[in-house]
Amino acid sequence: MSQPEPPREPGETEAPGMLDQHGQQEMIQRIGRGIVHTLPPGWQEVSVRYRAVGSYRELAAELIAPNGTGIPVAMTSEVGELFAELRHGMYQPQRGTWVSATYRLSRPASYSVDFNGDHSPDWEQEPPHTEFAAELSQYPRATHNIPGWLAERAGMSTPGAATSPEQLHRADVFDGTDAVGRPVTNRQALTPEERDRVLEYLERAPVVLAARGYDSDRLDPYGKAAVPMTFHTDGSWIWPGAVGYYLRTHELAPQPELVEHIREREFQLPYVDDEARELAVSVITAEQNSR
Repeated sequence: MSQPEPPREPGETEAPGMLDQHGQQEMIQRIGRGIVHTLPPGWQEVSVRYRAVGSYRELAAELIAPNGTGIPVAMTSEVGELFAELRHGMYQPQRGTWVSATYRLSRPASYSVDFNGDHSPDWEQEPPHTEFAAELSQYPRATHNIPGWLAERAGMSTPGAATSPEQLHRADVFDGTDAVGRPVTNRQALTPEERDRVLEYLERAPVVLAARGYDSDRLDPYGKAAVPMTFHTDGSWIWPGAVGYYLRTHELAPQPELVEHIREREFQLPYVDDEARELAVSVITAEQNSR
């Protein structure tokens, strides 16, 4: 059961981000008490989901039966207001605040709360587009901390995108070749954690050009055809799909400048608008035609 929340602004007399760790824990406990007071006798486990962007809010709760079945249960408006105050109070300058939270309670005294500030919530109803712009106005984020889905719905252009072919950086798969044509690289390996985050960035970026089939793996002794013939962009860089392939398959890090760019963006892929994609396509096709 989902309950749209009234457009009440939380903490109207306080600036966002005023809750310290102690205040956050107190608010979380208040929410827990508010949830328990609404539950029927004999409950054992409940999951409460709160989603918000701008002034749009959704509140849904389910009792969890022993067999795992969810049974919708209503929450009071006070619970929604407490969630709104917590969201307002947890704002971090340049990073924004969370857009969804899941509060789980189990008898006798077990609870957990998960917050999501980066991924689009699973809305019951799609909020009006004006609410996404309102979110960024009320809880400003640095451009590199604005996830693509939020930028797109807020009507933003690609932050920091190149505006001319000369500004668009191109990544090389290898550093060069030796005398017999074998690939040569001299790059520092990534840590396992950073490798996964860089790989996610590389592979989630929009594909702007793709060819059928696969290219040969130049590091495989048998030269198997497994390398995707694609090109990606984040609006600032272009890279072949081979860059992600060789990182995933052979632990070959991308060229250092691209890795540093991804680090500077804190591994957050921006929204890439049509103009940025078209510029990338024009650069790639011009280079291919000149060969």
